[in-house]
Amino acid sequence: VQLQASGGGLVQAGGSLRLSCEASGSIFKINVLAWYRQAPEKQRELVAAITSGGNTNYADSVKGRFTISRDNAKNTVYLHMNSLKPEDTAVYYCALAQLGVPHFGQGTQVTVSS
Repeated sequence: VQLQASGGGLVQAGGSLRLSCEASGSIFKINVLAWYRQAPEKQRELVAAITSGGNTNYADSVKGRFTISRDNAKNTVYLHMNSLKPEDTAVYYCALAQLGVPHFGQGTQVTVSS
C-alpha cells in the first residue's frame, strides 16, 4: 500500500487548506482512511478518520473546523481545513487501516502564521 499526500503549505490564521491523499496498491473495500498530525516535540495525534461506509470521527480540537471526506472510486481521502489556527501547524500524515494493519504515507507540512 502506498499513500501520496499533497496540499500542505503556508496560510494565515483564519485561512483554509485542503489536503488530499491517494492510496494505491492492494486496497480492500473495507478500510479506514485517516489524517494524523505531529507538531514539533509533540506526539502524533489522530485528527480525523472516515470508514469506507462514511462514518467519521474527529479530534475535539478540530471539530466544526475540519471535514474529512473520501472518494472510494479514486481511493482518495481529503481533509478540508477551515478557520486554521497557529496551533494547527504540524506535519500531516494520511493513513489507511485494513485488516488491522495501519499504513502511513509521507507527511505534508501545514504552517499557519498568526
